[in-house]
Amino acid sequence: MNPAVLFLTDPLFAHGAHWVELLIVVIKVLAAFAALMVSVMLMIWFERKVISDMQSRIGPNRAGPYGLLQTLADGVKLFFKEDLIPDRADRFVFKLAPYLALLPALLIFTVVPIGGDLTIAGHHFELQVADPPFGILLVLAMSSISVYGVMLAGWSSGSKYPLLGSVRASAQMISYEAALGLTVVAVVLTSRSLSTRTIVFSQAHGFWDWNVIRLGFVPFVLFLIAITAELNRPPFDLVEADSELVGGFNTEYSSIRFGIFYLAEFMNTITMSGVVVTLFFGGPDGPIPRFIPTSDIWMPIVWFAAKTLVFLFAYVWFRAALPRLRYDQLMDLGWKVLIPLSLGWLLIVAAVIIWGWWGLLVAAAEVVLGFGLARAFGVGASRASHEVMF
Repeated sequence: MNPAVLFLTDPLFAHGAHWVELLIVVIKVLAAFAALMVSVMLMIWFERKVISDMQSRIGPNRAGPYGLLQTLADGVKLFFKEDLIPDRADRFVFKLAPYLALLPALLIFTVVPIGGDLTIAGHHFELQVADPPFGILLVLAMSSISVYGVMLAGWSSGSKYPLLGSVRASAQMISYEAALGLTVVAVVLTSRSLSTRTIVFSQAHGFWDWNVIRLGFVPFVLFLIAITAELNRPPFDLVEADSELVGGFNTEYSSIRFGIFYLAEFMNTITMSGVVVTLFFGGPDGPIPRFIPTSDIWMPIVWFAAKTLVFLFAYVWFRAALPRLRYDQLMDLGWKVLIPLSLGWLLIVAAVIIWGWWGLLVAAAEVVLGFGLARAFGVGASRASHEVMF
């Protein structure tokens, strides 16, 4: 694609790209990076504190007020720990893998709109690092690429236990990627755009226009389950099933490289929570008290942060409350439940958009097919159990 076409989508480059515009881009990149790093530090503290409260414990309370600096202390400790590389490891890939896990989380956050528009010294720009016309495709691509960091980490360690963890991770992420993409397609059909900013604008008329309501809640639930599995968060944290894999793909990692994997996990949780808010809950959209000066600048950021915090709390709640699935349950949920449901709902959404209420005939046909599919799965499960018995 011609780079000029990309510039036209951003009001900052409406009059061309000069050193001032490029300086603003650099400032936005640095601000987004700093905000994301601080958010990760607070998220780790938040998760440890909330889970400790749910389990009647105290949690971090020594480093800084309320233990807020505990994450910083742990990071400094990891920097100065001894860095070990196994003798049989592929040294180059072993060192590269943590960054392949971290980079996608950083790039996904660049296309998430966290606020409205801002004008400084005659330069009008969006509170978003970049708004390419294919923004949501970038999100899907980066979520797919993140599996390479995990897979290469396990393979390059030269040990069978990390390798088993990485193979399990790749199978899990590929299984849930299909359902994730189908739910995103439903959002794109409704919003008629791949741009994350346009998807937010299509929901800006009121909460009744949020995609979670327009699409009938089902795509949102399917997306949330699929993205939880993509992030390897509980109850889908089989990649790091320590009772079976001695820690999973990162068993042989130590020092700051282990910390980068840890950082990538929590960074992905924050960025994907922002993606959920963008796709289904209007992003930074919300009531603005315009009688308060400058409220149209900072209030959308507050709305975005508040919505994102709700999902971050939900992820912590999942970790504290839900037991880990078995691996066969994980794969059955992905292939036998999420993919058929997301595909069926996508067909209903497309039929309603094209034919109006006549599209519900497609829903009736899918109900019949659903009973047949459930029957087929049931017969297969009964035959498998019968073979195990005999």
